[in-house]
Amino acid sequence: MTNAGFTNAGFDSDWIGLAEKDPYAVLGISVTAEERRILKRYRQIAKVLHPDALREQDTAIQTFASQVLSRIVNPAYQRLKQEKTRSEALATMRFRVRRLARADQLQPTFESAQQLLRIPEPEVDVFYENTLSRIAEVQFTSAAAFHESLEQLSQLNTVFLRRKMGDIVIREKRTGLIATSAKQSDAVVEDSTEAETPTINYAEKYGIRARTYLTQQNYEMAVQELREALKLEPNNTEFHSMIGQAYFVQKKYGMARAHLKRAAELNPNHPIVQKYLRMVSQAQVGTKRSTNGQRSIREPRFSWLRRLFGG
Repeated sequence: MTNAGFTNAGFDSDWIGLAEKDPYAVLGISVTAEERRILKRYRQIAKVLHPDALREQDTAIQTFASQVLSRIVNPAYQRLKQEKTRSEALATMRFRVRRLARADQLQPTFESAQQLLRIPEPEVDVFYENTLSRIAEVQFTSAAAFHESLEQLSQLNTVFLRRKMGDIVIREKRTGLIATSAKQSDAVVEDSTEAETPTINYAEKYGIRARTYLTQQNYEMAVQELREALKLEPNNTEFHSMIGQAYFVQKKYGMARAHLKRAAELNPNHPIVQKYLRMVSQAQVGTKRSTNGQRSIREPRFSWLRRLFGG
């Protein structure tokens, strides 16, 4: 996200309603994001919208940025920064998705959301994260971009939640929903929403995305995901092994060795870890020989200089 400043500023009060429905869309953050990731994104946005960053812009743009920050971004962050309010917001979003799906009204208009609705299940997570990141990158560049991004991200989040819910009709029958009254039915739906909400393993989600990036040979993104995973599970052998492999391919042998050695400490019999440790050692020896060879070629010149100056 670049700090290029807003253009064509104009605050739309309709954004407040959209933001209340989906605070994740406001921050341009995944509905699976944990507190650390949410805070990081909020700080990025606040930096872009801060008055000091916009001091060279005209008054209209400064006023617009201030309204977006105070009336939309800050309230959204307040709802997502703590687990309790974040869970409540997500439960409300899931309930709305169920209602739209039952009424056959879940019909996204943006191509990205339509594509997310169609793609095979194994591709859902990576497509969602990649598309979200791409949209979020331009979210705060202009009033028009913010408006379109807010709607597009909201549709993307809605479809993603729908893809993660499975067969809604079967699930509702299993939980014994009854339609005696609108009030009672809503209460049962809310209860079942809480019961069906699994405990999210954020570290494993980072790991899944990292594996996908590794197969795509996108090693920088794999490293980024695995760093986040290791913050949550610092003693996970597989995470250390994967990031070690990613560093090895990038020829960052010192980093590769550190993580592979840690993986070996956690699981001394891990065959892949042992294989890559040997490969790292061989690569470092080759690098050292190459460096020594270059030094030996240059050595006569330095020896002559030392003799010249009495060294």
